Amino acid sequence: MNKYLYSLGVPEKWQMVDVYGLDPELLATVPRPVLAVVLLFPCSDKYDEYKAVQEAEIEEKGQSVSENIYYLKQVVTNACGTIALIHSVANNVDKIQLEDGHLKQFLDDTKTLNPEDRGDLLQKAEGIINTHKELALEGQTKAPDANEQVIYHFVTFVHKDGDLYELDGRKSFPINHGHTSDDTLLEDAAKVCQQYIDRDPDALYFTVVALTAA
Repeated sequence: MNKYLYSLGVPEKWQMVDVYGLDPELLATVPRPVLAVVLLFPCSDKYDEYKAVQEAEIEEKGQSVSENIYYLKQVVTNACGTIALIHSVANNVDKIQLEDGHLKQFLDDTKTLNPEDRGDLLQKAEGIINTHKELALEGQTKAPDANEQVIYHFVTFVHKDGDLYELDGRKSFPINHGHTSDDTLLEDAAKVCQQYIDRDPDALYFTVVALTAA
């Protein structure tokens, strides 16, 4: 992930680090500040079932979503990792001084677009796609196909305008999980990550990483 971010113009003063556990003692070992939290988890029927219930509830009751949230829809099956990183960086451009390059250009080009159009444009963003392919080839005989069926999925958690947002390109909209701050983002995101684990207790291989200061 770090190699990919740096290739796309993220300064090396920022890095993705492993979060080794969700209890307070292990969260305390994560470098600060934390700009984003990314959860990798196994796709399952439980995820799809809860997604449908969650979206129906929000559509019925409504939610507030900051106009400053950058969100894009996942169009290509095998792009959730790239989208998670884009969500992590795009919602922190006030802190991350992006260098000129493919990612900065993509964010500039899509700033005023809706989430669906952003997802469509990502399919045509050759610089981002080719960088991903080159790194995916390291240690492999061929790059994974863009529409190959995947069994894991990535979601991103960010703080924006006082609230914690879950950004999942497969969902219909960002999910507002309530109040957070720059100082408590990691702890608040960890609670939502724990809910993912609790909903699917038989699943293995949940992984949490954080975008932090190097």
